[in-house]
Amino acid sequence: MCANYTPSKREAFSHHYGLERAAFDFPPESFPGYVAPVLRESREVAGEMECIPAVFGMVPHWADMKLARQTYNARTETVATKPSFRNAWKRNQFCIVPAENFYEPNYASGKAVRWRIEHADAQPLSIAGIWEWKAEGPDGLPVLSFSMLTINADSHPLMMQFHKPGDEKRMLVLLEPDQYQGWLEGALVNDDAVYQPYPAERLVACADPLPPRSKSKDPQGSLELKAA
Repeated sequence: MCANYTPSKREAFSHHYGLERAAFDFPPESFPGYVAPVLRESREVAGEMECIPAVFGMVPHWADMKLARQTYNARTETVATKPSFRNAWKRNQFCIVPAENFYEPNYASGKAVRWRIEHADAQPLSIAGIWEWKAEGPDGLPVLSFSMLTINADSHPLMMQFHKPGDEKRMLVLLEPDQYQGWLEGALVNDDAVYQPYPAERLVACADPLPPRSKSKDPQGSLELKAA
């Protein structure tokens, strides 16, 4: 399950997605509760995408912001029925999470070591997600939030090496460029091709441990809405 990733560099929005650069600041790495850019269907121009800031971790209208610690990933097998996700799924509130890479724990050494996974050709990773809207957040303003979709990866040549021994292996749903618009529109929601594991040969992974935590700065210590 992905709880830490690097949002795409701002240049990727124009070079890869054909969008203007994100008009807001966001942290260089994202953890649950952080604000990060997501892409969804434009609310102004049909057939186009827009980039919006959203909280990493789904927070439906009835929930406290702390729920984001548990809802940053949604299983494709249960996303349509789980209370935290089913409203967004039913309403076709689909999004793309643009990422430079994502991180997973590797236990080969006997303890968790963070590894970085990225595209073998240094392309952005376009993660399939869902988004939700909450009318009032901690500051009284509306909050948009999102979750990344995951599939089983028990037999994936690369992703099977992550997470604790004995645990089910999971991986993110990664989209191809020709799937972007169909996913955002909801046209591909029942297309099995979307939920196929991304080819292992198109990904690379290496150890990339987190720097030692300081007492004053814990990247996962607070769930205030975080932006740069």
